[in-house]
Amino acid sequence: MPPYVHRVHYYETDRMGVTHHSNYVRMMEEARVDFMEQLGWPYARMEELGVLSPVTAVNLKYIAPTTFDDRIEIHVGVKSFDGVKLVITYTMTKLCDPPQIVLTGESEHCFLTPERRFVRVKRDLPEFYALLVGLAEES
Repeated sequence: MPPYVHRVHYYETDRMGVTHHSNYVRMMEEARVDFMEQLGWPYARMEELGVLSPVTAVNLKYIAPTTFDDRIEIHVGVKSFDGVKLVITYTMTKLCDPPQIVLTGESEHCFLTPERRFVRVKRDLPEFYALLVGLAEES
């Protein structure tokens, strides 16, 4: 699956000229939304089906800084899915010569109805369930 590419905007940098650490979480969301679209399960479709997917945890390791106008390639994968909790992985690489990994991380998600009840993904969305389990097994 093609990675997502983000170009660092000037407003994402801090007074020292480096990307502020909080912006990487936003980049992860951009890449995750793109990933879900590529899988054929865009968030708009999920919401139409009455499914929400909040973030329940985030874990990041900052390896190297990025600055204004850097291009960052973000590879997204499924680390695990047990039917309730989905763990997504991210590897961010600055596109330079040679390419440099700048961040690795994970986000954890669950699936809820608008009333905040857990969705039984295996029962209610069997195609989506099979896809996530298959992706987790590949990693």
